[in-house]
Amino acid sequence: MDIFLQALISYMVIVDPVGVALVFHALAGDRSGTYRRTMAFRAVLISCGLVIFFGFFGQWLLGKLGISLDSFKIAGGLLLFYTSFSMVVGAESVEQRDDAEVQSDISVFPLSIPLLAGPGCLTLTVLLFTGDVGGVGDYLFLLAAVAVVFGLSLFCLLAAGSVSRVLGETGNSIMKRLLGVLLAALSIQFIADGVRGLLTAAL
Repeated sequence: MDIFLQALISYMVIVDPVGVALVFHALAGDRSGTYRRTMAFRAVLISCGLVIFFGFFGQWLLGKLGISLDSFKIAGGLLLFYTSFSMVVGAESVEQRDDAEVQSDISVFPLSIPLLAGPGCLTLTVLLFTGDVGGVGDYLFLLAAVAVVFGLSLFCLLAAGSVSRVLGETGNSIMKRLLGVLLAALSIQFIADGVRGLLTAAL
């Protein structure tokens, strides 16, 4: 139970379901309800899959590729900054295909990576699953914590549509740009942490 509580609290802080839901609202608040539900379910399923995969194979995979966790943080920070820049300047993420307007898929990027299952979350996952884990029961508690956090994340994402209707068009525009600035600051923090880690390892 101690392992479950430690993992649950850590994931809640890192994933921040409410914060991700606000960003999701800024990105998809003016889209159809079907689109928002599809993106929410898909993002949570992809994120859960990534977290479980990294829990059991993450350290091995990064080692084989010669990628450090700090480099992973820098890459995630750069991707997150790209998203935040688009939110602030108001760039639309809608593609034209066969003369029809097709809504872009935000479930993988930026919802799953780097928001729900970003560098911080995957780093935490590797540390938890390779730490003081004594047996199958401990792994089950870790997986239960993952399920609870991402279940809450799904609830928050689905509730974002209600927030959109309350705020209206002007409120959505203000919220989108405000969250874009905060997201940009978070991305810089990811990059700074990664650079600090690389410099510390080199010295």
